[in-house]
Amino acid sequence: MKRRRVLAASGIGALAAVAGLPLARAVGSKLKVVVAGAHPDDPESIAGGTMALFADQGHEVVALYLTRGEAGISGKTHAEAAAIRTAEALAACAVLKARARFAGQVDGATEVSPGRYQELRALLDEERPSLVITHWPVDTHRDHRAVSLLVYDAWLASGKRFALLYTEAMTGAQTQGFTPTHYVDISAIEPRKRQACFAHASQDPAEFYAHHERMHSFRGLEAGCALAEAFARHPQDVSPHALPERPLTRPA
Repeated sequence: MKRRRVLAASGIGALAAVAGLPLARAVGSKLKVVVAGAHPDDPESIAGGTMALFADQGHEVVALYLTRGEAGISGKTHAEAAAIRTAEALAACAVLKARARFAGQVDGATEVSPGRYQELRALLDEERPSLVITHWPVDTHRDHRAVSLLVYDAWLASGKRFALLYTEAMTGAQTQGFTPTHYVDISAIEPRKRQACFAHASQDPAEFYAHHERMHSFRGLEAGCALAEAFARHPQDVSPHALPERPLTRPA
């Protein structure tokens, strides 16, 4: 447990819930947090609790969707599925108090190319985030891998200006070899995360959320709380406003 830390009071992202620190007081300034996922439902399922905690403390939260889930509904055309899943994403973002943004790629046909690198760089340059959370790059889903690589490239191109954290999606079935460095206690906020995920009615949320419930419980055991989301901070992240991390403690 000594090497497990909670991402606490920092100008690059105050995920201080486990330490029991109020986010706004810990940070002292407004942050912009971008959670980049491959499809509608990815940002919500990988970090919905953390997104809600940031938003409740007055920070700006953006759910960045690489695609609109065009290939994600059997029997629907790409256009029909995209319309349904875009509406679901907007409903989920309303629950989490987040703003949706779509990067313009197509579900199942995502690309990692010079042109796509430039598109994501330009998007994140425009957003100027304090912190970006995205998929762990070792993942069985190629769209998850794509967004992770595109974000990483944008981080390098920015001069590592924002903090970069990775997180997990359906670990074991999708994310592989993920080792957290930080945890966020989502015990109190989990019902809102559930509501946001269940807004994606076209995706059989009861099935996919059950996997995440098991992950929440397991990460909570590691973190010493009931339910947690887990993150791995990039080891070369030297964001200039970071404060020292606090040892993991139970909430007061």
